[in-house]
Amino acid sequence: MSPITDPLPRRQTPALRLTAGTLAVLCAGVFLSPAATAAPDNGPGVSDWSDDAYRGSVEVIAGPDGDQKTLDGSVFVDKDKDSVQDANERGIVGATVSNGRDVATTDSRGRYELPAFENMTVFVTQPRGYQVPVDDDNVAQFFYHHLPAGSPDLRYGGIDPTGPLPDKVNFPMTKSKLTQSPEQHCLIGGDVQTYNKDQVEYARTGAFADLSERDDYAGCGALFIGDVVGNDLSLYPQTRELSSMLNGPARFLPGNHDLDFDTPNSEHAFDTFRAKLGPEYYSYDAGKVHVVALSTVEYPLAAGSYNGALDEQQLEWLRKDIAEVPENKLIVIATHVPLLDFADQGSQKHQIDQVKEIYKILEGREALAVGGHTHSLENLREGDSLAGWKDTFGVDGLPFTHITAGAISGDWYSGRMLDEGYPAAIQRDGARPGVLTLDIKNTSVVERFTVRGEDITEQMALGLNTPRYRAWYEENVDNKGSAPEFENPMTVSQNNLGSTHLTTNFWMGSTGSSVDVTIDGNATVNAERTQQMDGEAPRVGAEWSDPVAVQEQLVHGGSIANRSMHLWRLELPADLTVGEHTAEVTATDVHGREFTESLTFTVVK
Repeated sequence: MSPITDPLPRRQTPALRLTAGTLAVLCAGVFLSPAATAAPDNGPGVSDWSDDAYRGSVEVIAGPDGDQKTLDGSVFVDKDKDSVQDANERGIVGATVSNGRDVATTDSRGRYELPAFENMTVFVTQPRGYQVPVDDDNVAQFFYHHLPAGSPDLRYGGIDPTGPLPDKVNFPMTKSKLTQSPEQHCLIGGDVQTYNKDQVEYARTGAFADLSERDDYAGCGALFIGDVVGNDLSLYPQTRELSSMLNGPARFLPGNHDLDFDTPNSEHAFDTFRAKLGPEYYSYDAGKVHVVALSTVEYPLAAGSYNGALDEQQLEWLRKDIAEVPENKLIVIATHVPLLDFADQGSQKHQIDQVKEIYKILEGREALAVGGHTHSLENLREGDSLAGWKDTFGVDGLPFTHITAGAISGDWYSGRMLDEGYPAAIQRDGARPGVLTLDIKNTSVVERFTVRGEDITEQMALGLNTPRYRAWYEENVDNKGSAPEFENPMTVSQNNLGSTHLTTNFWMGSTGSSVDVTIDGNATVNAERTQQMDGEAPRVGAEWSDPVAVQEQLVHGGSIANRSMHLWRLELPADLTVGEHTAEVTATDVHGREFTESLTFTVVK
């Protein structure tokens, strides 16, 4: 079966074996429900979110306020769900509200006061046990923009004039058993990145159709971590509407393709994003998780480009926000540009300048970072190190897990059109497009990647890296999208066995994972990870590539999976006889979950 002529074929039907049973996994104290380990249930419960969702808006009481230097209001329980605080609707004590710089805590009656300034976004941090309202597209409503004269003249409009400061801004909420539960499933979607209406439909038919059949993320909701669109901000309404398919609240972060590129200064760089989707940065709670969503794109620079960075105002807010979080909570830092990543490990632009300052703010806290931007999937664990991190940022090893979540758009919707109605779009590391879920019990996390159109069993790609493949790679690496098909990829000559590797691209594999191979039922052998994450530089080229992904990419277009931090390989035994052989591969992740697939290949003279 050719990986080129067949639509992304499976090698053989994969089997999922969970060490603590097929319906539950105990990994560092985490219980994974059936929804977390099996194919999504398309039963009656899926429609419950749309039927019962708390729909509403922030209550803005007209002014102008007599004191234009101070904004006040309340955070309250909206018992009748009409978004208006009635006399019998109590305030919520101890909630935090911010203007993006200062953080205020509500008093015994749910009241807050904050300094006011132009071009601020005021937002509430949703507390555990409560849910903010959503609009008809399921987008969470928890913020108010204050920009009296509106945005400067921008191509895509920006923020309309808000006028003087209103009398009050009140934040309604309803009580929620979903966000009270210690078990949360936090959905992270990277880079929807639609450049045109066709790509909006690819996203609809792909990842969003998958998510419409899941109902496990209604509490924590879905967070889309930047590059919501691809430069054309007029696509916000169509792309935003995709979130109406979700069974939970949607929140968004801006990325470098969400910029108002005609902004006169950095102050207004994300005005259109803010107008259509929400604040540049904010936080919210669900269960024992405190999610901090950061804006990590600095623009414009002198050269008219962008950089991965936080400004001092956001850092000031972050310090104050984290100071309000109890020490027994897990902090999830979500960004577009990752704090650090493998794909661009030597680049200052594509990682965060203030990474060490962020680590200092989080020192002593239980934390995890998720990022997007790179269109690759990476599961980086505490202690991992790379030469680029040390040389560029002075970071010797990661203080906690960092996950790069991959992209809903995959490799920018590139490659061959599949029968399902969207492009193959295999990513830079060989992983397929999909979404990340953080399955959390109390503060313990198990990460779960779900391939677009598949269930949890689809976790790896198996191939052969032969001398013949490497020669084909070198001949065609500069001809992306026009290379001839690599013939007979599952065939190896007997005299090349000692220089042929069976490759396993275990997409969520990491330090602490293992890959074991059994050929023809003989003794089990451990495969070797190609990237040890022990301070070395990335290994790049044909020898370190994923042949399954590359054979698709060179023929049909897209990036080239010529490096990966989650590729394992095993040299084939030199004494294999002529004929057909079957390798059974079991990949075990850092949490003890086992995934098994098999690959059949042929040895010829």
